[in-house]
Amino acid sequence: MSRRTEKVASIIRQVLSQGMSSRLSDPRISPFASITRVEVSGDLMHATVYVSVMGSEGDERRTLAGLTHARGYLQSMLAKKLTTRHCPQLRFVNDRGIKKQMETLELIDQISEELHQAETARRSSSDVGASCASQDEAEIPDEQGDVETSPGERL
Repeated sequence: MSRRTEKVASIIRQVLSQGMSSRLSDPRISPFASITRVEVSGDLMHATVYVSVMGSEGDERRTLAGLTHARGYLQSMLAKKLTTRHCPQLRFVNDRGIKKQMETLELIDQISEELHQAETARRSSSDVGASCASQDEAEIPDEQGDVETSPGERL
């Protein structure tokens, strides 16, 4: 990507993020939506805007529908900020990367907790086994054949 396309992508991201948070009042657009990245074509005629939405798949679809509906308004806002001859045609795409990362981290935490619990259970069972073995070694029958477990106590 050239320096110019990177700069245009940065401006698009900044303007659209600002517009989503302060200018759009469409109830379909989730307040937990954010623009993760923007890819601009080499001729600056098209821009793909990746949007991440924290919520259900229904929230994602509604947010993308709301943004697509507001595309003309967002492009007019963008045209005022860009110094290019043409304003790029916007296309909104759902970006599930952050959501997948969060799901992966949750799975790792869950597996880590399960391993910790299994290790704790294994240690406590080996401690019980070790204490039982030491008790077996300490049991000595007295003259009558009874086994003493502790001084003065009989089974």
